[in-house]
Amino acid sequence: MILEPQPATQAATPSYVAETPAAAPEAIAAYYARKLAFETDCWDVHASLASGRIDFVLLDVRSPAMFALSHVPGAQNLPHGKMTTHRMSAWPSGTLFVVYCAGPHCNGTDKAALRLATLGYRVKVMIGGMTGWADEGFDFETGSSNATA
Repeated sequence: MILEPQPATQAATPSYVAETPAAAPEAIAAYYARKLAFETDCWDVHASLASGRIDFVLLDVRSPAMFALSHVPGAQNLPHGKMTTHRMSAWPSGTLFVVYCAGPHCNGTDKAALRLATLGYRVKVMIGGMTGWADEGFDFETGSSNATA
């Protein structure tokens, strides 16, 4: 079945959707371009890892114990509290980091992103974290062999 575009109907009062007018297309484009500069998603991380086009360091910012139970393949474990100038000097200043935590209910990624940025590193948050990775049906690894903490 092919859906045909339907004209918007004009109500006497706007809907709850339209009562706050949408931004101009230019403002919308600028907003989303800016938003994507700060975050990535599980699908893009997975596709990058699978293709071998890995131009970022993937950091699991949860505890070493949680990392050992399950983590995204290829991730290194580095809790945000252990991100120090000395520890981060192992990576060149232009390194792009992608950080993740348990999921949308966890602010560990925000704390890690803030810490990395204040140390002068580029960083993106992998939205969804472990919860998002599971929702996509992607596999996890176990063990602490990749742990840096």
